[in-house]
Amino acid sequence: MKAISYRAYGGPEVLEFGELPEPKVGPDSVLVKVRAAAVNPVDWKAQAGYLDGMLQAVFPVVPGWDVSGVVVALGADTPEFAIGDEVMGYVREDLLSRGTFAEYVAAPVRTLARKPANLTFEQAAGIPLAGLTAYQALRAAGTGEGDTVLVHAAAGGVGTMAVQLAKHLGARVIGTAGERNHDYLRALGAEPVTYGDGLAGRVRALAPEGVDVVLDLVGGGTIHTSPEVTAPGARLISIADPEVAALGGRLLWVRPDAADLTALSHLAEQGVLTVEVAEVFPLEKTADAQRLSAEGHTRGKIVVTV
Repeated sequence: MKAISYRAYGGPEVLEFGELPEPKVGPDSVLVKVRAAAVNPVDWKAQAGYLDGMLQAVFPVVPGWDVSGVVVALGADTPEFAIGDEVMGYVREDLLSRGTFAEYVAAPVRTLARKPANLTFEQAAGIPLAGLTAYQALRAAGTGEGDTVLVHAAAGGVGTMAVQLAKHLGARVIGTAGERNHDYLRALGAEPVTYGDGLAGRVRALAPEGVDVVLDLVGGGTIHTSPEVTAPGARLISIADPEVAALGGRLLWVRPDAADLTALSHLAEQGVLTVEVAEVFPLEKTADAQRLSAEGHTRGKIVVTV
């Protein structure tokens, strides 16, 4: 099969486009013919070796965890799916090896759900990692009706999902973003504030009694503004800063979960969850897609098609 891979840690320059063996399909997995795979910052961070203390790399590594495609072969015990099913998945295993930037990926059924019928393959590929992260973070914070939620980096991939899901839960949402994305956040139902110096004052102006939930999706010490903007008993979740624990919060690492992903698929079909695709690249241009992702200024998802 055609695939993108790397044989040593590094930047986009280590990516190779060529032939690799088609993956074998285990008893609880299905073979997915990839139609689209979304690019996430964790892809190039893992490729650079930043996760080497956590995940074993089995070279050559095919990068990518997000996917949408069609089931073309079944494992020995996979009653959840049939050949021809259109699926999406967060295909993360506890090692770096057989990812989604390829013509085929062997995906454990615990990582998959049916693709929303109303979304394109490109849109569906943008849901799994970002959507699951937002969904699981809001659940971990016990977010519900009447809460005021502060989402840091609200215009990013995870942030836009968090805004939409929090609004669906009945929460009021304040989102940090650059001014060029303020109208976009308003359209999603959030109240935008500009990040940077003076952020706490701007948040307090909108929520004088403090916010109930803080989602830190960017790191870089952002979580340390929380005591200045939170109400008593506020819940703090970070996906990027372990120091959240010192403030009584939780560091969250998103997990593949078929039930959660199915819930997101249903929400997309109901029109609750939308996906903006910023740019699409062919598989052989994955390095260019990574470079664009690393710039950190893209609104919406960057997607590779196969």
